[in-house]
Amino acid sequence: MKKLFIITNESIFNYEGQFFCDNIDVKSTPEGLKNIFDINIIARKSKKVRSHKINVKNVKTYGNIVSFLLCIFRTAKNDNCKYLVISITPFTTLACIVLKFLRKKPHVYLRSDGYGEYKSIIGFFGPPIYHIMFFIVSKISNLVSCREHILRGRKGNVVEPSQITNKWVSDHKSIELEKIRILYVGRIRVEKGIFSLLKILKKLDKNISLSIVGAEKISNKTIIQKNVNVYEIETNEDNLIKFYDDHNIFVLPSYTEGHPMVLLEALARRRPVIIFNEIQHVIGNKKGIFVSERNHKSFFDTLNHIINNYKKIQKEMEKNKLPTNKEYLDKFAKLI
Repeated sequence: MKKLFIITNESIFNYEGQFFCDNIDVKSTPEGLKNIFDINIIARKSKKVRSHKINVKNVKTYGNIVSFLLCIFRTAKNDNCKYLVISITPFTTLACIVLKFLRKKPHVYLRSDGYGEYKSIIGFFGPPIYHIMFFIVSKISNLVSCREHILRGRKGNVVEPSQITNKWVSDHKSIELEKIRILYVGRIRVEKGIFSLLKILKKLDKNISLSIVGAEKISNKTIIQKNVNVYEIETNEDNLIKFYDDHNIFVLPSYTEGHPMVLLEALARRRPVIIFNEIQHVIGNKKGIFVSERNHKSFFDTLNHIINNYKKIQKEMEKNKLPTNKEYLDKFAKLI
């Protein structure tokens, strides 16, 4: 069995030899590939408690750039191995350069549009900084992306990430529409647009509530707002499905997205989705996704349109053909 070294800049918490992360993809992709490869993860060390337990034996975390690079250098003794680098960051760009020096050519998995993401985090200088990293990495790596446009014309393969299992597409629940109950599942980050959504909700009717599922166990981002309930990251599949079933509209307020898996989850539970203009590309041929401008009037109009046409919209959503987790992992394994 070939070794697969997965290199990521995500933070992983080590508790008595067990490893935890907040990003579900950092957990599910290695776990899904471990029956095909001998998985070894190299990641950033976290001092904070994280939510998702990673069921992979070989995980190494680094606390600084020196230990990170040394860890990668030590992998060179393995001739029968492959490398998968997740996302382009300063650390993973250095990883690709080191691997080039070691005469290794990694696969680099782009899960979102880094240009938009860096702009939302850093501002004006974000896209030029990302462009330099993208230019370097694309020259010395095999690119794999969740969307064609993220490749920016470079040669690469496209996969459709998904966490959808049979549970997600069965036993659908009826829904009450007397009150608008909005759900957001995701991390509480500026680039995810959650704070702009909170500002919009302050100007809306008191009969509209929002549930946020994605708070880190230890976080300095405290949200206190009327009709807003915040829950920690949910790791249990049944409980997460129940969150979707207990709400009637899902909102994805991100400024940038590649192939958001929470959107697939909402569609699988037949909950209409509202997004904003910046990520219209995620719609594709999917039914049940509505675009709002990022202001309270447009958002309120979109909410009302969905509620007033709910049954018709759900009927259309039954036509969606959603990618499954198995299909995603099978294709990823073949590409690597």
